[in-house]
Amino acid sequence: MTHHHHTARRYEMDMTTGPILPKMLSFAGPLMLTGILQLLYNAADIVVVGNFAGAQALAAVGSTGSLINLLVNVFMGLSVGASVLVAHSFGAGDLKRVQDGVHTSITVALIAGLSSGVIGFALARPMLEWMGSPEDVIDLATLYVRIYFLGMPANMLYNFGAAILRAVGDTRRPLIYLTISGLVNVALNLVLVIGFKLDVAGVAIATVVSQVVSMVLVMRCLLHTDSSIHLDLRRLRVSPGELKMILRVGLPAGLQGSLFSISNVLIQSSVNSFQSIAMAGNAAASNLEGFVYTSMNSIYQADMTFASQNLGAGRYDRVKRLMWVALGTVTAIGLSLGLIFLAFGRPLLGIYNSDPEVIAFGLRRMSVILPTYFLCGVMDTMVGQLRGIGFSIMPMIVSLIGVCVFRIGWILTIFAMPQYHTLEILYVSYPISWSLTFAVHLGCYLTLGYRKLAEYESLRK
Repeated sequence: MTHHHHTARRYEMDMTTGPILPKMLSFAGPLMLTGILQLLYNAADIVVVGNFAGAQALAAVGSTGSLINLLVNVFMGLSVGASVLVAHSFGAGDLKRVQDGVHTSITVALIAGLSSGVIGFALARPMLEWMGSPEDVIDLATLYVRIYFLGMPANMLYNFGAAILRAVGDTRRPLIYLTISGLVNVALNLVLVIGFKLDVAGVAIATVVSQVVSMVLVMRCLLHTDSSIHLDLRRLRVSPGELKMILRVGLPAGLQGSLFSISNVLIQSSVNSFQSIAMAGNAAASNLEGFVYTSMNSIYQADMTFASQNLGAGRYDRVKRLMWVALGTVTAIGLSLGLIFLAFGRPLLGIYNSDPEVIAFGLRRMSVILPTYFLCGVMDTMVGQLRGIGFSIMPMIVSLIGVCVFRIGWILTIFAMPQYHTLEILYVSYPISWSLTFAVHLGCYLTLGYRKLAEYESLRK
């Protein structure tokens, strides 16, 4: 057994045997840290711009988030498909299919990166105009978005590469790579924005360079590993069967992400109908919620990968047990973090803004969302379980109706009534939509999901 083999095995994880909870936590732990680091790096971007480049630069960078997400989410969804595909083949021990999956995924990433780069670059200005980006900001915002989209191929290759590593249970190396690239990002920000006074362009260039760094690290890992996920550039091609599976799971996932962005833009404009102090409080609070969300999201990822591997291995009993473990874990994490963040709400919001009015608005949002945030976690975990066993259209439709259509309807009907036009009424639409959506997902899983698992079982016999 060579030393190389050993390192590959050390990072990979067989999720089809042994106790579920410890493995799930050792998979989710590094993912949580990765997400939290990403949030901290984003915050660093905003702090540097806000302090050293002025208000317009800050508005330019901050206001492009929803636009960038709109375009990026479609393609990010495809990496979910790639992850489920590779995990399924890995669980089944089918090394040829793992190889086909890896090479198809990376080829798809290249195509997605190049095409979304071109689209984003070309449409940057018209889309910002359409979003009503203010006159004094739109030039800077366009510049930021254009530079950002030049880095799209690197961004996609990194995300698909990391999805492949996750599929075989390796969440530790992506964490190491993100730590390095994030430090590069922060250092470059300081140099370019403060040293070279490049303002918005500086932040964008730093972001792109750091994405290239993380892409290089992941690709190096895939090219040099001699485990089942080894990548050989000469073998890059699209296998039709693998592509179909990536698209079957990935397209609905991506579509769902993009449509969620649209409903978030709508909620943002509803918040904008209150004064700017409310906007600032809302932004600070939702930024803090991001930390809780990321922690819960790592359980969604774990559940999805574990479900895929166990489905591949034919361990249907484990697939069923897994979900209850995941739901219990995500509830525990969501509730405890939510309540801790709420308890320290004042000092935490104070980090973002010391204005007592802003803090008061932030607390109004947090007191509704944080105690109920675990409902969002259980809803997402159910989606992970469904995607992991190969359902994708159904969870998309249920989520879109339960989350987007419901909230938009709420904004247009109840929230529109003068006596109910308050922030509380707007915010309470969140927990209601999470509970409804979770209930429907669970119902679908216990009926259609169990039926599908029973079919697999009878086919296997």
